[in-house]
Amino acid sequence: MNNIMVSSFAGLGAALAIGVLSHLEASMTQVALIMAPFGATTVLVFGLPNSPLAQPKNVVFGHLITALIGVIFTQYIGVNAMTLAVATGLGVTAMLMSKTTHPPAGANPMLIMLSGQSWGFLITPVLLGAVTIVLVGKVFHLMQDKVQRSAA
Repeated sequence: MNNIMVSSFAGLGAALAIGVLSHLEASMTQVALIMAPFGATTVLVFGLPNSPLAQPKNVVFGHLITALIGVIFTQYIGVNAMTLAVATGLGVTAMLMSKTTHPPAGANPMLIMLSGQSWGFLITPVLLGAVTIVLVGKVFHLMQDKVQRSAA
């Protein structure tokens, strides 16, 4: 498949995943399912689906681990220039050590600390959002494979 088609399919998948999250968020009261790092997550999940960085384990646990670090710092350590740096570095270290590296998740400690999030943020948007993107990605890629096979 040529680059235009691959790129278009990736963009369509990303739009679909963020659209699903946006629709669910709008239809539920007081539930957040969108956060900025998910935009970058969709680049990997839909644009480079075979990359180790886009695998479900990396997407879900990369986001969870770094978000947990951000919440711990927010709740127990405090937020300042030094703790933002340390939390981000710990997030990178933890992802690499756990073999769950997902670059968009590197932004989570900063996002969480600067916006003062608490424990609930780990469930929504982090866990539910990451799992939704992975599931939409799996379904989308299965459909994409069917289309490609039928066109061949």
